[in-house]
Amino acid sequence: MDGVLAATAWLIAEGLWEGSEWQLRRMGIWALISLVVGGLFQLTRHVYRMTDLRDAIRLGMATLTLLGLSILLEPLAGLFKLSPPIPHIAFGASVLTGVFWGTLRIGCRWWRENHFHPVATLPMRGVPRKNRTLIVGAGQAGALVLQELLRHSELGIFVVGFIDDDASILGERVHGIPVLGDTAHLDEVVRKYKVTNAILAVPSAPGLVVRRLNEALQALRVHVKTVPGLYSLLGNDVWRPVIRDVSIEDVLRRETVRLDHSALLEAIEGSVVLITGAGGSIGSELARQIANFRPKHIVLLGRGENSLWMIQREFQRLFPGQPYSLELMDIRNRTGLREVFQVYRPDIVMHAAAHKHVPFLETHPVEAVQNNIFGTLNVVEAALESGTQALVSISTDKAVNPTNVLGASKRIAECIVLEASKKAQPGTRFVSVRFGNVLGSRGSVVPVFKEQIERGGPITVTHPEMTRYFMTIPEASQLVLQAGLLGDTGKVYVLDMGEAVKIVDLASDMARLSGLVPGRDIEIQFAGLRPGEKLHEELFLDQERSSTQLHAKVFETNPQGISAEKLLEGLEGFRKAVGLPFKQRQPEIVRLLQWMVPTYTPSLLGVGRYGGFAWNRRQVNLPVPADQSCRRKNPPQKDATAPWLVQNKAKI
Repeated sequence: MDGVLAATAWLIAEGLWEGSEWQLRRMGIWALISLVVGGLFQLTRHVYRMTDLRDAIRLGMATLTLLGLSILLEPLAGLFKLSPPIPHIAFGASVLTGVFWGTLRIGCRWWRENHFHPVATLPMRGVPRKNRTLIVGAGQAGALVLQELLRHSELGIFVVGFIDDDASILGERVHGIPVLGDTAHLDEVVRKYKVTNAILAVPSAPGLVVRRLNEALQALRVHVKTVPGLYSLLGNDVWRPVIRDVSIEDVLRRETVRLDHSALLEAIEGSVVLITGAGGSIGSELARQIANFRPKHIVLLGRGENSLWMIQREFQRLFPGQPYSLELMDIRNRTGLREVFQVYRPDIVMHAAAHKHVPFLETHPVEAVQNNIFGTLNVVEAALESGTQALVSISTDKAVNPTNVLGASKRIAECIVLEASKKAQPGTRFVSVRFGNVLGSRGSVVPVFKEQIERGGPITVTHPEMTRYFMTIPEASQLVLQAGLLGDTGKVYVLDMGEAVKIVDLASDMARLSGLVPGRDIEIQFAGLRPGEKLHEELFLDQERSSTQLHAKVFETNPQGISAEKLLEGLEGFRKAVGLPFKQRQPEIVRLLQWMVPTYTPSLLGVGRYGGFAWNRRQVNLPVPADQSCRRKNPPQKDATAPWLVQNKAKI
C-alpha cells in the first residue's frame, strides 16, 4: 500500500508539471526509492491501526529524507541528463507521499477506534447510569486509562470527561474527551454529568491528595477506582494503568523514592549478596530490589520452607536470568550458618531475619534472645570470618526507649553490629537501619483490619490515642539499600517515616474504602493495649542527633553503643539464662535486658508484670466474653519464691 501511494503521488505531481504525459518507468523508480527510504525508517514494521507519536516522528523523518533527495536532484539534473521538471516533480511527490502515508496510518487508527471500540462516541442518553465514568487526572496516566477503556468496549463504560487542576488544559480534549474542570468543581461536574464511577489516574500524587479525592467522591456517592502508584514499580518495570479499588497503601502513600541508582549499581553489580530472612516481607522485597542491580549471585537464606518456596517461584518468573541459591537455614544454627558463609563468601549481607511479634516475645523472651541477639551475633561473626564487605542489619523504631522484649533485643543487636564495625577490615561497612511498621507485611495491622472488615466487624483497635509510623515495603527496602550500602560504617540510620498515623484513623479509612461508614455499618471497638505495647513509638533517643546528608529520607544518628566488656558479659549472662528452669529463666532475661539497655522499661502488661511473667502461657486459655475482652479472667498467681513480686505489685 505504501508503494501504491508513493506511485500515485508521483503521478499526481507529474501531472501537475507535465500535463497528461506520464512516464511509468519514472513512477516505478520513485515508488522503489520511497519504499527503500520507508524501510530505512522501519515505517512498515509497526501496526498501522496503533500508530502513535513515535511512528509519526519516524514518518516525518522519512518525508524529510525524500525532500532532501529531491533537492539533490537539482544539481544532478544536468549530469544525469534529467529533464528539467524532474526535481520539481520529485519535490511535490515527496510531500504527497508523506501526506498519503500519514493519512493511511491515521485512517487505520481512526477506523479501529470508531468501528471496533466506539465507546467514547456513544450518545450519553444511551449509556446506563451506572457506567458514566470520570477520570481524575488528564496527564499521561489518564490518557493511558482512557485508551484501555476504549480497547475494551465490552465493559460498556462511557467516559464523560476528565478532571485536572492544570488550568492550561481546561476545556481542551484528550483523545476526543473534554477536560471538564478542576478538583474545586468536582461536586458540580459529578452532578451535571450524573457521574457514578471515577478513576483516580494520578499515580505520582501523595497519599494526602488521594485521601482527599477519595473522600470527596465517596461523599457524592461515586464509586472510586485508582491506578497503581509509581512507588509500586519494581526496578525498570513500565507503569501500566491497572484499574483497581483504592487501597490503604494509596491513601498513605508518599512521594516516590529517588535512589542513587548509579552508586547502587556500582556497589551491587557483580557481587555475591546473601539475604537472611529472605522469605519474609522485607527480606523478599530486598531480594527483588537487589536483583535489578545485576548481582553475580543471590543467596536466599531462611528457615521457613514454604516462604522460601514462594520467593523461589517469584524469582523464576521475574528474574529468569539471575543466578541464585536457596539455603534452608536457621540463623541460630551457628555451625551451619558459618558453613554457608564459607561456601558462598558473600560480599554483601542483608540481615532481615528476626522475631518481630511484640506480644509473643513478651511471653517467650528466650526466643528473642536466641534469634534476635544470638542470631545476629552468629551472622555478624560469620560475615567477619568470610570477609564480607558490607553488612546491613534491619532494626526497628521499637529499639528506642523500648518497653518490650522485641525493642530491647533489637537494641542489643544494633550494638553487636556497632562493635563488629570496629573489628572489621578497613573499607568494610557494618551498619543498622531502623524503621517502623510497613504496610502489608506479615504481622501488620492492615491485614488484620481487612479480615475483620470482610467478616463484617467489629474492627478492634487497642487504644483511641495509639499512633504508629507507616511506610510501604518497597519504599522501606529501597531506602535500606540506599542507607546501608552507601552510608558510613558504624552508624545507625533511621528512615524518614513521615507523620505518625492514628490507628483508629487507619481503621476508619479502611472501613470507608470498603464502602462502610464507621459507627453505622461497622463498629470499631477498643480492646486495650497488648503486652509490651506503648501508645507512641519514637525514632531517636534523646542523646542521638540526626543529619540528612545521605538521602532526603534517611537520618544519620550518633548511636550510643555498649562497651565491649559489658557486651561480652551480657552475652555470657544470656547464654546461662537460656539454660535456667522456666520460673528463673524469664526474670533473669528481663534483668539482663534492663542492665544492657538502661532505657528499657518492661511493660507492666508484659514481662514487667509479676517480675518477668506476662502470665502463665502454659495454662489453658478459656473463652473470654466480648465485654470483658480487655481483662484476664484468670490472672496468674503470685510466686512465693520470687522476692521481686512485692515491689512490682506496689508499682502496679
